[in-house]
Amino acid sequence: MRISHLNCATMRPALAPTMVAHVLLLERPDGLTLVDTGFGTGDLADRRRLGRPFLATVRPDLDPGETALAQVKAGGRDPGEVTDIVLTHLDLDHAGGIADFPNARIHVHATEHAAALRPSLREKARYVAAQWAHDPRWSLHEEDGDDWFGFASVTALADDVVLVPLHGHTRGHSGVAVRRDDGHWLLHAGDAFFHGGQLADPPTCPVSLTAFQRLMAVDNRQRVANLERLQELARGHHDAVTVICAHDKAQYDELSRGRP
Repeated sequence: MRISHLNCATMRPALAPTMVAHVLLLERPDGLTLVDTGFGTGDLADRRRLGRPFLATVRPDLDPGETALAQVKAGGRDPGEVTDIVLTHLDLDHAGGIADFPNARIHVHATEHAAALRPSLREKARYVAAQWAHDPRWSLHEEDGDDWFGFASVTALADDVVLVPLHGHTRGHSGVAVRRDDGHWLLHAGDAFFHGGQLADPPTCPVSLTAFQRLMAVDNRQRVANLERLQELARGHHDAVTVICAHDKAQYDELSRGRP
């Protein structure tokens, strides 16, 4: 399986470092798989649906060339080859591109799907129902797999692409673990953390991002507990697993340049 790293949304919040939407493109024997999607062409065509508060706070570039659709085409592949999309969660900056691949199966944790389709008052601003108005082919998952390095897991596609529940940021937020051909795992932890320094010992994080993570969490205690488990994973199993998050530009830059 070949893994490519895409940035599908550059965001420039005023009080935080420049952020990316780190998306994985997996070339598997039976087709292409995306892990998250960033923004889609529909978001660029009608940016108002993202909401004024989000646009003013996060300040996304909304560059057509950064959409997953554009990057799949630029790589010489047919978008119809994208058979599956595995989502960490359905926040608007992660799920915007699913409508650009209308025939793909959309894999997500069942709890997250329920939150997005029936959001509480607090949750409504983070989900944009227009992003899945095309009635996608949902494939909903719950914990039913073997443990993955001590975490509950869900087989999403096969034993080399699994969901790892990391609830807290959203109700059904999950990581997506992908096993390379050499056996090494890459865990895309979504928004379980926002800054690579949070995995260091001792951990570091800009004050603005620390506050933002707490603000956005639907269950901050659960988010913090999962972050502590990810820190233990990254430190104790670094030879077997590389842990990344969705928005750290430095992590994306290193991996997109081919760092193992």
